[in-house]
Amino acid sequence: MTYSTVGVIFSNIHDENIPELSKRRTMASIPFGGRYRLVDFALSNMVNSGITTVGIVTKNHYQSLLEHLGSGKDWDLARKDGGIILLPPYSNETDKPYFSRLEALMGIKSFLEHRREDFVILCDCDGVLRIDLSEVVRFHEEHRADITMVCHEEESVQSSYYITLEPDAEHRVRALRINPDVNGKGRFDLYINLMALKRETLIGIIENASQYGFTSFGRDILSKNVDSMRIFGYPFKGYYAGINSLEAYFRHSLEFLKKSVRSEVFGAHDVYTKVRDSAPSKYSAGAQVKNSLISDGCTIEGTVENCILFRGVKVGRGSVIRNSIIMQDSVIGMGVWLECVIADKGVIIRDGRHLSGCEKLPYFVGKGRML
Repeated sequence: MTYSTVGVIFSNIHDENIPELSKRRTMASIPFGGRYRLVDFALSNMVNSGITTVGIVTKNHYQSLLEHLGSGKDWDLARKDGGIILLPPYSNETDKPYFSRLEALMGIKSFLEHRREDFVILCDCDGVLRIDLSEVVRFHEEHRADITMVCHEEESVQSSYYITLEPDAEHRVRALRINPDVNGKGRFDLYINLMALKRETLIGIIENASQYGFTSFGRDILSKNVDSMRIFGYPFKGYYAGINSLEAYFRHSLEFLKKSVRSEVFGAHDVYTKVRDSAPSKYSAGAQVKNSLISDGCTIEGTVENCILFRGVKVGRGSVIRNSIIMQDSVIGMGVWLECVIADKGVIIRDGRHLSGCEKLPYFVGKGRML
């Protein structure tokens, strides 16, 4: 990256969108795509763009995130200067955990002040995409922007909180709307929770917000300053999956079964994740597997179609699993029939069980449960 840039990733901001999967973990550590966590896509975009210092803002339920990140060596971020820096929910300036993005930024103000980089990338963990962040920073500089917000053209959105942009022909944002009614009204530019700005600009925004008691970055900073600040929208044209509900998680996960989607996301750059030395998967003589992603260490004796199986999953003899996501170390007994099911880690489904959901409402089995 030509410009010196520090990354900041918010790990808990969108937990309420998928309470089923974030009840005991952060949004950042939700498993995705067979062997990844959602944070892997944000981290990999930064590493592939030359960012070597990434602060990860935590709040609660981050034990699994800590275990996944470790020292950061799997992302080449185990460094004496920089690397992955975990930023706890408390700081020297407050004794309360944050409740909004702006409060989280106030809590990491000292981290930003001690960095030397010129620019900051702010990123959430609710999106799966591959993007060159150096191009975003270059766009930011060329347009002499105060804030650059990355947007993606969408036709609908199902989320408790979202922002749409209305940029002009020069990409300057002329109107910014929070939670407008957009479904069924054509295509629109959705802000995908990825932003670039100068580090000094961000520190100034934080100090001003603290002085005036602001609490919402969207309403108190962005919406009120569309005319007074140079806010630009960077149009991202590639594949983007917004993970803003359990239905969206299910739908976008199964999109990874398409070769075109995998090629778009992985492309010329790797998506890095924690490396595990697992044994290869084992398929019995009667196993049938079609159009599925099977991770290491699985044992399959039944039929698996259009599914994603994470590491260490066991599928018993005579079982049929279709259009489902089975997470790490889950055990599917003999004679089981599953359709449109999401099974969290360590689930045990006993012999002969029949479970079925649908694409809009997948059947969810919580972590460690036995059915």
